Amino acid sequence: MGEKILIVEDNKALAKIIAKKLSSALKMEVDVAYSMHEAKLFIARYNYFLALLDINLPDAPDGEIVDYAAKKGLHTIVLSSNIDKEFRKQILKKNIIDYVNKSGVNDIHYIIHIIQRLKKNRNHKVLVVDDSRVFRQTMQNILENLFFKVISVAHGEEAIGMLKSQPDISLVLTDYNMPVMDGLELTKQIRETYSKNELSILALSGNEDEEITALFLKHGANDYIKKPFSKEEFSCRVNNSVEALENIQLITNYANRDFLTGLFNRRYFFKEVNDYIDEIKQSSEQFALGMIDIDHFKQVNDTYGHDVGDKVITSLADILRSATNPQDVVARFGGEEFCVVLKNVNKHSAQEIFERLRENTEQFSYHVKDDEYIHFTISIGALMFHEDESLEENLNEADMLLYKAKNNGRNQLIFET
Repeated sequence: MGEKILIVEDNKALAKIIAKKLSSALKMEVDVAYSMHEAKLFIARYNYFLALLDINLPDAPDGEIVDYAAKKGLHTIVLSSNIDKEFRKQILKKNIIDYVNKSGVNDIHYIIHIIQRLKKNRNHKVLVVDDSRVFRQTMQNILENLFFKVISVAHGEEAIGMLKSQPDISLVLTDYNMPVMDGLELTKQIRETYSKNELSILALSGNEDEEITALFLKHGANDYIKKPFSKEEFSCRVNNSVEALENIQLITNYANRDFLTGLFNRRYFFKEVNDYIDEIKQSSEQFALGMIDIDHFKQVNDTYGHDVGDKVITSLADILRSATNPQDVVARFGGEEFCVVLKNVNKHSAQEIFERLRENTEQFSYHVKDDEYIHFTISIGALMFHEDESLEENLNEADMLLYKAKNNGRNQLIFET
């Protein structure tokens, strides 16, 4: 069973509209309770990703459902038609994600956006750096309520150590005034390793000096929050920082990846492999590269059409990905032509892996329709990289070996050391 959302709302018409829109947009199962009594029955029976709670229910007119949900560890968004600012402020002090006014269809769109954001937040780690244990705990509570994985440390040196052991951290929240290493120095050090496209930094400070704000931004912070801050401002800025990071990575991904297969494209291949060659220059590490071409691919396109041709290309991409190591480089050069770089291998292992790629492809079949299946093969020209020659020269040699494999009858590997 997929993840579920609980709506607790006594206005039946409104509850049904919200449930329908959420179910459609989020592809999640939605349960609806019209009273606190019904809500308790649902909460006892199921686990919920999130609950949307009306603050005034027939059997709980004073927001009792919010405290009950918090006690049960439920992530909650409060729905209310009460626009009194003081009342809103009091409710936001409770352990809730957000307070949304019930005023129209735009509010439903906003709720959908929040839930989509929360689901993505689960993929992100946040590092909190603050010497105040109370502040660390406060921020950790808010962030965990937003579904982030959270790590917290007391100063900059601990943070640097944590980033080395946990390189997949997406966001660093750092205070300015800290012992050992302050937030500004931490920001400078992080930016020596991570660009703004790889990791977001959100600086926090109670310092009134505007120069500090400017220095943080100049040295690589993505945003700055002055203490004390409201939970709403903090949540919005954190979510915005992570969303901006995702958007940059998405654009970068589009620039580096082949749109059909998701493999690296030709342009990125040259950058990645040349960087790797520079990296291993002083070592004795060896690597192999192979040019791969689908045999008689034009025939597949002419017989079955380009849609099936595309499926054959994506099927081969999956075979190449699954039979190589994550650190290897698999790229589509265009059309039915691919290139694979096997890192840190000797000639025997390299030959075995390329032969396995050929065999796996030969054994694969793509189901077209009814009882009709397509079998296809590949030819491979591969070699151990000659370090006295450029990448382009090595690729040309691999291309010549591929040409030889084609001329020798296809569906074969020609490998030279």
